[in-house]
Amino acid sequence: MSHFASRRAVPALVLALSVALFAPGACASRGAAPPPQAQTSPQRAILSAEDDALLEDLSKRSFQFFWEHADPATGIVRDRARTDGSPVETNARDVGSIASVGFGLSGLCIAADRGWIPHSAAVDRARTTLRFFAERMEHQRGWFFHFVNLRTGAREWSSELSSIDSALLLAGVLTAAQCFAQDVDVRRLADAIYSRVDFAWMLAGDPVLLSHGWKPESGFLTSRWDHYCELMILYLLAIGSPSHPISAASWRAWHRSTVTFDSYSYVGGPPPLFVHQYAHAWIDFRGWREREPPYIDWFQNSVVATRAHRAFCLGLAKEFPGYTSVLWGITASDSRRGYVAWGGPPREGPIDGSVVPSAAAGSLMLAPDITMPVVREMRRRFGDRIYRRYGFADAFHPTDGWVNPDVIGIDVGITLLSAENLRSGRVWRWFMQNAAIPAAMEKSGLTRR
Repeated sequence: MSHFASRRAVPALVLALSVALFAPGACASRGAAPPPQAQTSPQRAILSAEDDALLEDLSKRSFQFFWEHADPATGIVRDRARTDGSPVETNARDVGSIASVGFGLSGLCIAADRGWIPHSAAVDRARTTLRFFAERMEHQRGWFFHFVNLRTGAREWSSELSSIDSALLLAGVLTAAQCFAQDVDVRRLADAIYSRVDFAWMLAGDPVLLSHGWKPESGFLTSRWDHYCELMILYLLAIGSPSHPISAASWRAWHRSTVTFDSYSYVGGPPPLFVHQYAHAWIDFRGWREREPPYIDWFQNSVVATRAHRAFCLGLAKEFPGYTSVLWGITASDSRRGYVAWGGPPREGPIDGSVVPSAAAGSLMLAPDITMPVVREMRRRFGDRIYRRYGFADAFHPTDGWVNPDVIGIDVGITLLSAENLRSGRVWRWFMQNAAIPAAMEKSGLTRR
């Protein structure tokens, strides 16, 4: 199984639901004093009023994907849609992604807090989603299948019980639990979903390393989460589990390879940039570092990785002149040849000069000084072609005119959460208010500065 399990995206049909996107509302926890590590993002100071307005529009459009493409009875979110909201003409019209549900639950918090939808509507959708996953959704020891039927929750395409996709779902579940904490049912259902997950079972006999997943036909997948990537969200959820925790030794068990490119050096893994984004969408690593040498600051590590990726793209400019200092970014995405796990450094995949908007947009919370200019430039130069109903198309080519016709839920989702963490830090705040998470960080050998 590939390390890009959470990225395997498939076509699905658009579900057109009406939505009042401009009604007032706020999360129940708004105004609560955040913990020290979850203060409003200091990076926000770099944003001009025009930049903030652009991110407001981009974020609102991004959220609209999750509102319109979630089944109202189950809360399951489609894997993808056309950029204009029209149907994808495939036999996958009713296939949802559990990772998209995690981003969507977090998006409900943002939308309610910013008044894009009524607070009551956001709570109702969150409650419906959590009730379905707690009481009706097909699962095995609390783990969920990667791709599921939008309307029934049944397994699709013989997909695996995915440990990483279940973790991304749980991140959204726990975010909603804190944002909508005044709703007794939301909190109760969220606690039930998290407590039910048997993390120890997913070790599949290994003392410390989690399996990528399980299939009823063949058992556990042989691949394990054994080297740096988006796995940090999975391991902290597992170590912090209130009912089925794994050993804190698991945190030090996965390999940390050093990547050196140009003047940059950082802990890296698979080349696509999303591996440096996903855990940070929820976990606020700012102000934390490891207690043991080399005392890694994981937030700064992803900042450096983002800067190295920009340098990598600029190094390709002679081959692909569309890449410039304000137009760059490659991460796992659609391409004109299908879905690819391209990226770098080191160079991986059939890179053809395409730009993937969620590469820069998903790193807004990490390095806004170099990523916000990219978002601005994409909107200014290509907005009439690539900026549609749900924000940016999944990928496009800046010189030959190719534009992917789809958006993918997880790419829209990382854009939405990263922009919000830059603007307010609220996703970080909500998630970190779950006591299990900072406790797991401390158990794992992380300490506040």
